[in-house]
Amino acid sequence: MNDDQLLRYSRHILLPEIGIEGQDLIQQSRILIIGAGGLGSPAALFLASSGVGSITICDGDTVDLTNLQRQIIHTTASIGMLKVESAERSIKAINPNVHVNAITLRTSGPLLEQLVSEASVILDCSDNFETRHAVNKASVKFKKPLVSGAAIKFDGQLAVFDPRHPESPCYQCLFPEENEFEETRCAAMGVFAPLVGIIGTAQASEALKLLANIGRPATGKLILFDALEMEWRSIKLNKDPSCSVCGI
Repeated sequence: MNDDQLLRYSRHILLPEIGIEGQDLIQQSRILIIGAGGLGSPAALFLASSGVGSITICDGDTVDLTNLQRQIIHTTASIGMLKVESAERSIKAINPNVHVNAITLRTSGPLLEQLVSEASVILDCSDNFETRHAVNKASVKFKKPLVSGAAIKFDGQLAVFDPRHPESPCYQCLFPEENEFEETRCAAMGVFAPLVGIIGTAQASEALKLLANIGRPATGKLILFDALEMEWRSIKLNKDPSCSVCGI
């Protein structure tokens, strides 16, 4: 770590739980973020400012005026740009030392598996069950910790799934793919702007804890947040021994 880096990350290094050793672990890490929208925006910005060595961010959409109410990684000047290119520009403006790999696709199949296999931690910031289940399957296959977030209207949720630990449940244990769940999108239901900031920032926090081996990650919990009442609830999650993804 050079003098500039020691200064840039000094407020982390001053924390005894992190120190130089923990900051080195953060700098050596590779983060995969699925989605450059409301959740991915704050997550990417805080991970970049914290010194994550490499961020791969995947999204096939372009920036629209309606995104700017909550997707803080994009600006008015970004309208019409690919979201990942806009995100890369913002990340580089905060921390030019971060390597950014911008994937302008909705990842699936072999590409998704390759990206997951190369990642230290995955952040699922997507907005649909199909992507979430695909990411979860790859996470379990390659035993990579997954930080999952979701937000709609005034309600948010956060969970950490860590297949490195045999007792950890996976996303399939919580939302079985074969069950029918109503899928709601921000475009139809609306979303409170600060909510995605709260959940996305919490995802970054959990990822940094996993990278630096500090604290107690939210593995085995479903954390629910109600922004209208400013209330947090934590529900214990158990591994499903008959789960078709992690139980076999």
